Amino acid sequence: EAFDRNVQAQLMNPEMIARMGDKLNIVYTPLHGSGNLPVRRNLAKAGFKNVFIVKEQELPDSSFSTVDYPNPEDTKVFTLARKLAAEVNADVLIGTDPDCDRMGAMVKDSEGNFVALTGNMVGALATDYILSQRKEQGRLPANGVVVKTIVSTEMITPICRAYGVGKIDVLTGFKYIGEQIKGFEETGSHTYLFGFEESYGCLIGTYARDKDAIVATMALCEAAAYYKTQGKTLWDAMIEMYEQFGYYKDAIQSVTMKGIEGLQKIQEIMNSLRQNPPAEFAGHKVVAVRDYKADTIKDLATGEVKATGLPNSNVLYYELTDNAWVCVRPSGTEPKVKFYYGVKGTSLADADKKSEIMGKAVLDMVDSMK
Repeated sequence: EAFDRNVQAQLMNPEMIARMGDKLNIVYTPLHGSGNLPVRRNLAKAGFKNVFIVKEQELPDSSFSTVDYPNPEDTKVFTLARKLAAEVNADVLIGTDPDCDRMGAMVKDSEGNFVALTGNMVGALATDYILSQRKEQGRLPANGVVVKTIVSTEMITPICRAYGVGKIDVLTGFKYIGEQIKGFEETGSHTYLFGFEESYGCLIGTYARDKDAIVATMALCEAAAYYKTQGKTLWDAMIEMYEQFGYYKDAIQSVTMKGIEGLQKIQEIMNSLRQNPPAEFAGHKVVAVRDYKADTIKDLATGEVKATGLPNSNVLYYELTDNAWVCVRPSGTEPKVKFYYGVKGTSLADADKKSEIMGKAVLDMVDSMK
């Protein structure tokens, strides 16, 4: 009950939900995991009346028999949800992972087809919705801040700037967002508004120190209901944000290198990138290099070096021209080296093309180093 009270306290506009609660159709799947009861309970408490559960995936099943892998980042897990969505004319499909800390979603586009939202898209939509509602209600604190990981979308920068709030980047891992919340409480330096990472995790409120798919599900449904009052879908809202802030596209390439030799190769790649920083990626010139292991940010034009201000970590980040970036880090749990990257286009098609070219350039670079 205490948990539910804290989740419900994060609602931006309960009165709007009271009007729209029976007009929004939600399909939800817990993917055989722990989200079933708490998600449904909190959607009901918030006032959402039309929540349809994917029956085949409702109950716990340790073999996750209806999916290859119960990861809401993979749109294949929504196969049964999409079938149900067609039957109930759903506005939004939501799936939570087995331990219910990450949420994936699909929403209707202008033609009625379901489009998957990435973790970055959910983060951008939630940021804009929370800040817009707080501003409208006169609840936007002067020291408000949004916290994101360094590999999450840079679209957050212009959004925060537009609302006059701060943005803080932290290392990959939600514990670093939790660490910021604790620091704000101790110093009073900032008011935490929202935090997220590209890997489908976010947190509204400070009742937890980790990502929470229950509050994320409720918030996304609230935003969907809000935009529906304006005759828009969440995808319409996303397109409007692209038009206002820029067509940001973010992606990741993982290169697997198994065995002892693989681990050595990954270390060699990191050492090589440190000792011989690339001058450009896919035609985008490198303007600054952040080395989180050496705690340095080097401006390549001036030669100026300053500290990153973040904990020691084996991560390299390249700031590029045209709002592009590339970040390299070895996985902490698998024999992989991960390349995250982001571009900014003039349209969805332009951003897609730039992202594809960047992805190829990254893989070509890795191949040349093998």
